[in-house]
Amino acid sequence: MLKGLDPRLGADVLHALRAMGHGDTLVVADTNFPARSVAAETVVGVPLTMENLTTAEAVEAILSVFPLDTFEGAPVARMEVVDAPDTLAEAQQEVADLLDGTMEGVERFAFYERAKAAYAVIQTGERRFYGCVILRKGVIGPEEL
Repeated sequence: MLKGLDPRLGADVLHALRAMGHGDTLVVADTNFPARSVAAETVVGVPLTMENLTTAEAVEAILSVFPLDTFEGAPVARMEVVDAPDTLAEAQQEVADLLDGTMEGVERFAFYERAKAAYAVIQTGERRFYGCVILRKGVIGPEEL
């Protein structure tokens, strides 16, 4: 344990979050997401886990140390619900409630392709469908240190 850090953030996740740079992306995915095959193409190369957490719980912990990008467009993308792209699934709505901005919807197979270009994939214990988002890392200015 470390002081000041959310205890839901394990060592492997913290290492990846710290190593990421501005503009790098992070996938936070549900239990049905093909985490191993997608993560094999990412920088980290293997899926990280935040087991026993919903997507929103994992995102909440991540955002306690992870700045979202504010330079261009929506810094969070969500997998669109098949045949209902404008619908937010329950797990996605919980993530949206944590954010000040909006989430960009991305078609399912396009989401998988975008996820392969991510820095890392974190698989959660989320069992509800469409609990998958991509977070784009921002910067921390000198005045915030």
